[in-house]
Amino acid sequence: MSANQQAMPSNSSQANIDYVFRVGGEGGEGVISTGEMLTVALARAGFEIYTFRTYPAEIKGGHANYQVRAAGKLLLSYGAAVDVLLAFNEEAYQKHIKDVHPGGVVIYDADSFTPPADNARIYYGVPLTSLATEKIGVKLTKNIVALGVCSQLFEIPQETFQELLREKFTRKGETVVQKNLQALQVGIEYVKGIDKRDPVRLGPGPRKTRELVLSGNESLSLGAIAVGCRFYAGYPITPASDIMEFLAKELPKLGGFVVQTEDEIAALGTVLGASFAGKKAMTATSGPGFSLMTEMIGLAVVAELPAVIINVQRVGPSTGMPTKTEQGDLYLACYGGHGNCPRIVMALTSVEDCFYGIMRAFNIAEQFQMPVVVLSDASLGHRKATVPVPDLSRVPVLERRTPAGQELVNYGRYRFTPDHVSPMSIPGMDGGGYVAEGLEHDEHGYPAASNHENHLRSTKKRYGKFQAVEAIANDLTRTYGEPHPAIGVIGWGSTEGVIREAVQMAIEKGYSVGALHPKILYPQPLAKLTEFMKGTKAIIMPEVNYSGQFATLLRKRFAYDFVQLNKCVGLPFTPKEIFDKIEEVANNVRAGRGVHATSV
Repeated sequence: MSANQQAMPSNSSQANIDYVFRVGGEGGEGVISTGEMLTVALARAGFEIYTFRTYPAEIKGGHANYQVRAAGKLLLSYGAAVDVLLAFNEEAYQKHIKDVHPGGVVIYDADSFTPPADNARIYYGVPLTSLATEKIGVKLTKNIVALGVCSQLFEIPQETFQELLREKFTRKGETVVQKNLQALQVGIEYVKGIDKRDPVRLGPGPRKTRELVLSGNESLSLGAIAVGCRFYAGYPITPASDIMEFLAKELPKLGGFVVQTEDEIAALGTVLGASFAGKKAMTATSGPGFSLMTEMIGLAVVAELPAVIINVQRVGPSTGMPTKTEQGDLYLACYGGHGNCPRIVMALTSVEDCFYGIMRAFNIAEQFQMPVVVLSDASLGHRKATVPVPDLSRVPVLERRTPAGQELVNYGRYRFTPDHVSPMSIPGMDGGGYVAEGLEHDEHGYPAASNHENHLRSTKKRYGKFQAVEAIANDLTRTYGEPHPAIGVIGWGSTEGVIREAVQMAIEKGYSVGALHPKILYPQPLAKLTEFMKGTKAIIMPEVNYSGQFATLLRKRFAYDFVQLNKCVGLPFTPKEIFDKIEEVANNVRAGRGVHATSV
């Protein structure tokens, strides 16, 4: 039984299946493509899947690994320990063997290295390189040989791999397809000659209906299309480039446009131009590019232009670690820019939430005529998961308010209204012409840079929208576990799943624990936060950054000594890391001892 099965038991034998596979090797050996094909095969076999990948920043070479967890039930994290390690070289073995639990399986390329004796785990040495070279005549097919090994050894339906190989290589010609199918069969036949000593068996999974297998970036892109986004401008940057690549294929089919600009400043400027012209428009970037966009965010605020800005966060500062994950841009998202510069900041929580979350972001941008910053991160953007076919009725599509009738007589684009939102005309609308610029202006858009009273009134107007947005923020805040716990956990963004799993583990151990997870971080859901915090003995705030940025923001609002749990190594949390902190804090509270911040 795997460590993951022990953590989350179930009644049915199929539902109880819960295994973590990890593939490691040199960049260029097909590590990522191996993991992706294994993921899709497991999903098509009827399992829920949840992935994590990390790859080098170098163009070629460097260590890469891909992890997929497959189970017969909803998955909230990438798992507690590794059940099967597929090591293409010795470096992969050395890096990952510590994560393989006792009783776990190690498959290694016997042509590359021989691991030291280890009675705690089960080893299968397979000459992947020589099988590919001698049997197929193509060394690069060794990863497909490895998939054949996994298919036969762990009873993953072979036909799913055959189907995938045809889909992947048909465009390269039938010869390439047949070479890869042959490589798959070579791996299958090799396993038939060895003695299986491990208990890992999958077979067909419990889910009989086909779900979508999407990454966070793909799900986000589909959500943008569904809500009516028809213009995208951006500049390539890891790990956000997938969004532009996806939309470049799909938007033109719907009459939309994708523009690759010369830099991120131009990207947001182009998006604002499209929004001014009446289109729902967005851009996506990562930390360095988002830094460049701050001046244009100010223009969007003053001109009251709807815009959606995605920041798929990575490790900073500067170029940092381009392929690793972090939640380090919250300060910049909330406060980046000069002057009083209100914007909405949201955070996506899961692959499924990427679809509905981006729809909500567009709705809020259009409804309140403001820029909306949407925070994802490298882990979530690249993560693949099984998700149900989206239900578009869950998020009704909202449009911006436009003027009509008497509103177009002596039209005031920035007219002061009770809800602080003014009707926004579209260029060409009879009587709807106005000036949209970065200077402070009056109700008609004319510059009023010397009118002090007008500036104060206009600033109040722009901030006045926050009250309505805060009500939405409260509605979009989710809670898990006990509603009035002794120990609370507050998280944001992609930590939602691991926090939920850690809370489940803690409740099963008898601790009084609950969690709160807001989807809008600025303005904050003050009512929900206040209600959740009442009566708690301690609140833990796990964040994938060094300083505890959300904890710092909440301290400005609440006189509460939050317990920070910070991780700053370019990797997401595991459920055990959060559970261990919950247990430590709960025990200290019971004993009357103090609780302290921790870095993982």
